[in-house]
Amino acid sequence: MKTLLRLASWISDLRLAIGLLLVIAVASGIGTAIPQKESPTFYHQLYDSQPWLGLIKGDGVLALQLDHIYSSNWFLALLAWLALSLLLCSWRRQWPALQTALRWVDYQSPRQLSKLSVAETVASQTPATSLVQLEGMLKAQGWQIQSHPGRLAARKGLLGRVGPMLVHAGMVVLMLGAAWGSLAGQRSEQFLAPGRTLDLLNSRGQSQLVVALDGFSVQRDPAGRPEQFTSQLRLLDGEAGPELKQAEISVNHPLRFKGITLYQADWSLAAITVQLGKSPLLQLPLQAFPQLGEQIWGLVLPTRPDGSEPVLLSLNNEAGPVDVYGADGQLLGQLVPGGPATEIKGLPIRVASVLPASGILLKKDPGVPLVYAGFAIALAGGGLSLVATRQLWAIGEGEGESGRLHVAGLCNRDLPSFAQELPQLLGQL
Repeated sequence: MKTLLRLASWISDLRLAIGLLLVIAVASGIGTAIPQKESPTFYHQLYDSQPWLGLIKGDGVLALQLDHIYSSNWFLALLAWLALSLLLCSWRRQWPALQTALRWVDYQSPRQLSKLSVAETVASQTPATSLVQLEGMLKAQGWQIQSHPGRLAARKGLLGRVGPMLVHAGMVVLMLGAAWGSLAGQRSEQFLAPGRTLDLLNSRGQSQLVVALDGFSVQRDPAGRPEQFTSQLRLLDGEAGPELKQAEISVNHPLRFKGITLYQADWSLAAITVQLGKSPLLQLPLQAFPQLGEQIWGLVLPTRPDGSEPVLLSLNNEAGPVDVYGADGQLLGQLVPGGPATEIKGLPIRVASVLPASGILLKKDPGVPLVYAGFAIALAGGGLSLVATRQLWAIGEGEGESGRLHVAGLCNRDLPSFAQELPQLLGQL
């Protein structure tokens, strides 16, 4: 039994809780610095040649679970440890302190009052009358009173004692919500072209929602840099089901529907429609070429029926221009989407249009309500913790010329202010 009590005392130690908070904060910072939930190949490409902090390569990132910190075993264990520490601290310290504050303390002699932090003695020919007046004044100011013949006890601000327990409870609820969201939440990013649909499946593989993209646009500044992305969406109940909702999303303006949040996260170019000579319009998929630069898309297009003499069509936005390069890397010409055909190696090539794609981030986090509730509880507890708990005792002694009224009090916050208020209170008698 002693071993368990000693272990509980160590776990509930304030220094340990602060240390755990610091470790969790550092881990969260690492999770911000290292991209999360990418493929193993991504981490090898990113860190094998340039190790993170000069120490950890791709294998190390994967082995330490730094690629999914917030759902890793060790991070969840830290949250559980901190939650247990807060619960034990509340049970061993905050709860007894609250019980003590709820019990009335009955001081019966002036000598007992003289030992308190704030004590005053004033002359009173009728101490009993002064006690009645003091009781009325305290009640008018919201104090709770317990009176006895010749003495009284008063207290105010007991809610302040509940504050620390609410802070601990809020943090535990918040961590529970974060852990639940990490384990049971879903997150995926999809690129969707206008006119296409995205089928969202539940855990059983059944369709629960269909997202249809009706339109997508990129707003650019005068220099041609993207400033905002906007998608017009329709939510359907199944592939052929009724329409549930129409909405527009953009960066920093997500859509929340039945526990699913859709964010406008990114954009890309999906396809290009070209005409080769007198051929019909051909819609061909585009692919990213990171080796040519950031946000460069293109495709390799043969100019001869036998597939020989290919050219590379590349562009960096849906408005063009489309640069055409030969096999030797020489620029052969530029094509404007919607413009006339240009002869490339004897073949007229025309770009009819470029189809952009909307990058939609879908998140389903069942722990969000608990996280918000935890924040609300912790904030309420923090506010209540600022409420000062005050206790006051008064004892009448003697009558006539020898009459005295002894008043003393305790306060857990801002004791100097309470020490100044007490003489002012007595001066009103």
